[in-house]
Amino acid sequence: MAEVINMPRLSDTMEEGTVATWLKKVGDRIEEGDILAEIETDKATMEFESFNEGTLLHIGIEEGATAKVDTLLAIIGEEGEDISALLSAGASVEESDTIPEAEDEEKDISDVDFDSGSNEELPEGVTIVTMPRLSDTMEEGTVATWLKKVGDEVEEGDILAEIETDKATMEFESFQSGILLHVGLQEGDSAKVDALLAIIGPKGTDVSGIAKNFKVGGDEPKKESKPEPKAVTSSSNKETKKEISKPSTSVTSSGVEKSSTSNGRLFVSPLAKKMAEEKGINLSQVSGSGENGRIVKRDIENFTPGAHSSATVAKFVPSGQEDFDEVPNSNMRKAIAKNLAKSKFTAPHYYLNVEFDMENAMAFRAQYNSLPDTKISYNDMIVKACALALREHPQVNSRWFDDRMQLNNHVHIGVAVAVPDGLVVPVVKFANEQSLTQIGAAVKEFAGKARNKKLTLDEMEGSTFTISNLGMFGIESFTSIINQPNSAILSVGAIVSKPVVKGGQVVAGNTMKLTMACDHRTVDGATGAQFLQTLKGYIENPVTMLV
Repeated sequence: MAEVINMPRLSDTMEEGTVATWLKKVGDRIEEGDILAEIETDKATMEFESFNEGTLLHIGIEEGATAKVDTLLAIIGEEGEDISALLSAGASVEESDTIPEAEDEEKDISDVDFDSGSNEELPEGVTIVTMPRLSDTMEEGTVATWLKKVGDEVEEGDILAEIETDKATMEFESFQSGILLHVGLQEGDSAKVDALLAIIGPKGTDVSGIAKNFKVGGDEPKKESKPEPKAVTSSSNKETKKEISKPSTSVTSSGVEKSSTSNGRLFVSPLAKKMAEEKGINLSQVSGSGENGRIVKRDIENFTPGAHSSATVAKFVPSGQEDFDEVPNSNMRKAIAKNLAKSKFTAPHYYLNVEFDMENAMAFRAQYNSLPDTKISYNDMIVKACALALREHPQVNSRWFDDRMQLNNHVHIGVAVAVPDGLVVPVVKFANEQSLTQIGAAVKEFAGKARNKKLTLDEMEGSTFTISNLGMFGIESFTSIINQPNSAILSVGAIVSKPVVKGGQVVAGNTMKLTMACDHRTVDGATGAQFLQTLKGYIENPVTMLV
């Protein structure tokens, strides 16, 4: 069935958009995630991707033309499908939406509605700020931290809050000036895109009626506050409720309390964060002495490595009693569940297992790190080796579409990084063109940003191949789920010392097991095996990576 695509609202103040460039033409096949057009808003020119699959049947706004938000932009459906009814309906909607110019000037927010029984009007100078769409796949957001409170003066460009999306936690700045009159969501609360986030206006303005009667598209948005974790015991059958929207403390084995929010975020000043990055200090191990447990400059200056432990004391549970805690799923955890389930049940996975001799790699790394100001890891070597091997095997460096395969001639390698909320995959772009030290520096920087939830969307998009390494945890071998739209993912295990056979004799050796999960739609068994043979050549003779 054909789907109507309307002009999207790509910023909170956007009222109309201009189609700068169409990247698809009528008759082209569209896949979910394909970029349809570049749209110029009141703030920037942004890529607009399709959330539908099918054939582009109609373009409603030509290049260079400008239209209001929600105007017919395009229609996607099955090839040859009759869309005359949709076109006529679109035309009637546009006519009915035409309003007198004077009436239009009285409304600041075109998509805000109020209860029919209310005479509430938007006072002069008052602006409603809604939950922004901060990523292309974002459907709801969670307020991680408010950086302004009700009554504070807000200037254009000030950071209002930190919003947790399905991909990252991002700063959201104000595009208006005034006094923060109302906060629609508390810290830890979640809501759909376009739900009421805040109201800004002149000091003393009563906005209680506006907040009460606020609607989006005729339906009042539901504020989805996170459920409260419970601890249940069988003997008393009582529930112990914990407030998760307020900062809580956790006690480490050394007796030091650390302040964090319910989703694992730390309160830290920008200066303290910068100092911690320069000194290589893990902020999760630092106890804050500032307001609400905020980590400040003196905490970093007085921090002693080794004197703190990040291990938490297990909760005391009386013998013979059942007990559990309920933890609400974060947006990141929801996205991981959705994407990996889709990958596992749509891509036909199969696995190839290999074991490499690491003697030469260990000697090479030791010699390389003997150079001044140089330090690389085995993971850096694997990233570089994979990048070089992928250039020789573009089939492994590919993407699958229903009607074609995309064989990438560039190599962007995603490196899986574990974070408290789940897993993120920052991307080392053009990895085959970078030196080992450049790769090492990039991966280290990404890991630091990941721990502090400061990775940008651009740093997590565009991978053509993924590497997941659990060797540092002592895992010898494992399998991974493909990070779509990649065609393969490499699972890297630990280096193990064991007897090996060389020249017909049993000697001491060091080996490493790797497992590659492949999408059989793009990578046949022989193709994957040939890639691993090439990779083996680089890993077992690492000097060839420098040639």
